[in-house]
Amino acid sequence: MNISGESLFVILAVGIAAGWLAGQVVMGTGLGLVGDLVVGIAGAFIASWIFPQLGIHLGSGIVSQIIDAAVGAVLLLMVIGLVRGRSGWGGSWGGVWRKRW
Repeated sequence: MNISGESLFVILAVGIAAGWLAGQVVMGTGLGLVGDLVVGIAGAFIASWIFPQLGIHLGSGIVSQIIDAAVGAVLLLMVIGLVRGRSGWGGSWGGVWRKRW
């Protein structure tokens, strides 16, 4: 498999944009450059597996790739949140009600 420089740049750009967008939707903030990249690329793989199974096709082009990857990344972050059992990466449900003296 041979990936050109342009293809690698597009993969990285889509991954970062999708990861940042998913972080904004799920957590209200980005995950950092590396975190956004990892979550975005993982989201792209998830979306490329789930969308054909459901018969969903959003179009072609870089914008649809970013949207696909962002939807997959949002699903990934939501599943991670459910598995971890927390409302955020470092919080807990009881932490909201705890008094701070």
